[in-house]
Amino acid sequence: MLQRHVFVCTNERAPTNPKGCCLHKGSDKVRDQLKKRLYDIGLKGVVRANSAGCLDQCEHGVTVVVYPEQVWYGGVTAADVPEIVDRHILAGEFVERLMIPGQPHLEGKRSGAPLDHRAARDWLARQHRDDSDGEGGATP
Repeated sequence: MLQRHVFVCTNERAPTNPKGCCLHKGSDKVRDQLKKRLYDIGLKGVVRANSAGCLDQCEHGVTVVVYPEQVWYGGVTAADVPEIVDRHILAGEFVERLMIPGQPHLEGKRSGAPLDHRAARDWLARQHRDDSDGEGGATP
C-alpha cells in the first residue's frame, strides 16, 4: 500500500498563454528526477510519483503536491527534488522554503510522519552517516 503519493503538474499550454504552464517551466524534468530518486532508494510500491494535469497554481511555477499530508510546493526545480525526497517524503519534514503560502488545512504543522519502510530508514541512516564523517555527500 502506498504511504505517500506525489503529483507533479505537467500541464501544457500554448506559449502565448499569459498563465504559462508547468511543462514549459521544467516539470517533466522534476517528475523524471523524482521518479528516478524514488526508484534508486528502493521505494517502488511505497511512494508513487505521477504526472498531473493543471493543479491551478500556475503563478507559483512548477507545482508538486504530496499526499497524504496535502502539502503544496511551488517553483520546484529538478535541483529541489533531493531535498523534497529526503526531508519530506522520507523524514516527514516539510520543505518550508518551497511551500505555497496559504495552506490552512495544515493547521500550522511543519512535519508529518516519517516514511515507515526499511529502504527509507536505510537511506536516511546512510545520509546521516555521510554527514557525520566530515566529507559531506548528503543532500541538505
